[in-house]
Amino acid sequence: MKIFTLVLLLLSTPAFANDWGALRTPGAMAIMRHALAPGGGDPSNHTIDDCTTQRNLSEAGRAQARAIGEALRSRDITFDHVFTSQWCRTRDTAALLDLGAPQDAPSLNSFFTSRERAPEQTRDLRALLQALEGRAMLVTHQVNISALTGTFTRSGEIIVFRLTPDGTEVLGRILIDP
Repeated sequence: MKIFTLVLLLLSTPAFANDWGALRTPGAMAIMRHALAPGGGDPSNHTIDDCTTQRNLSEAGRAQARAIGEALRSRDITFDHVFTSQWCRTRDTAALLDLGAPQDAPSLNSFFTSRERAPEQTRDLRALLQALEGRAMLVTHQVNISALTGTFTRSGEIIVFRLTPDGTEVLGRILIDP
């Protein structure tokens, strides 16, 4: 039974599992899927300004966000900028990370129900990042992360990447389960 459990653990572990050192790579940035918010998408009547109409963080998600922030701080990993989408679950995740005052970035807003916006928003996000001085932590949604980096993420997972002339280079992954 122990071997079976070990095999399952290895199969479920990302290739760059908890690659904290990737965050020290020159030009590295972090993009994170919001912490655990059960369900998928949002109700059809959701509005950005009303958290009661959105899918929100669970207690486990709030604890996950705090744990991720603590793990980053305990390793002296800092960011010059913390950007978030305008959805409540991303704003809450960014605030609970406690890595600095989060700033709204509409280019990080979910386009889950409007996939045609993906190319424009991804271009806008790249432009924002190219204009920055210093490192950024981005808190957003799975569809945005996939569009920018070509990777699929779990709730609370961080993709460490850097911009390249042709797109992005994934340097590592970090996941602290809720």
